[in-house]
Amino acid sequence: MQMPDGLPTEIDLTRPSAARVYDYFLGGAHNFEIDRQLAEQIASMTPHLPATMRAGREFLRRAVRVLLDAGVDQFLDIGSGIPTVGNVHEVAQAADPRARVVYVDIDPVAVAHSRELLAGNDLTAVVHADLREPRRILAEARGLLDLDRPVGILLAGVVHFVPDADKPAEILATLRAAAAPGSHLVISHSTFEDQPQEMLDAQRLSARTATEITLRSRAEITDFFGDWTIVDPGVVHMPLWRPDSPSDVDEHPERFGAFGGVARNDRPVAG
Repeated sequence: MQMPDGLPTEIDLTRPSAARVYDYFLGGAHNFEIDRQLAEQIASMTPHLPATMRAGREFLRRAVRVLLDAGVDQFLDIGSGIPTVGNVHEVAQAADPRARVVYVDIDPVAVAHSRELLAGNDLTAVVHADLREPRRILAEARGLLDLDRPVGILLAGVVHFVPDADKPAEILATLRAAAAPGSHLVISHSTFEDQPQEMLDAQRLSARTATEITLRSRAEITDFFGDWTIVDPGVVHMPLWRPDSPSDVDEHPERFGAFGGVARNDRPVAG
């Protein structure tokens, strides 16, 4: 198979990628036929899934704005995918041109496109790494971010790709332990709660990608915040988390199949 210009030759285009399927659902241009085929199969089973993907992105944007209002000006976006229009650096730097963003993703195509899209933006960086390597991620992030100051750790739609066997709670604890007081943690995570069978069936199709999804309960997702202070309105269905207007929430916010929440590190500053 001929590789598209600018992409590493080691990329496997014979298997769909979760990051590229996500990009397709968001209307991006950085996906291939193998990804579109899987995306269309999933969409045929769950017609609301593209809206679910957009709801997740809108939750992330709202959360980033809340963190900016709280004085956070640097962000570690793990599982970032491909930074298309309206991604974290655009939201953050529109409010604060000095805001810094480190994007982290496991998908080499996502990383390659990210580096291409962000060329010339010295306040962003891209790291090719797995969430299951938190110490490596933190070490590389320190090249741009000052972890002695508050940071926004963004885990939007990524923790559900870590199976229980890989101890996601320990991974999250490592990230939290490295963050200064005043830091915030943002998580959105797919759930089996309140979901119709067709949504659960579609989630199981993720087993065809390199990143199978583990659905979890609200209680399990809440535990990922550890002892940090969960900010209002708590861990809720994504559209219910500080919507821009009441009209943005329909009668069935649970149909998007994921919970979202934000927590703040309120431990005292070391003397």
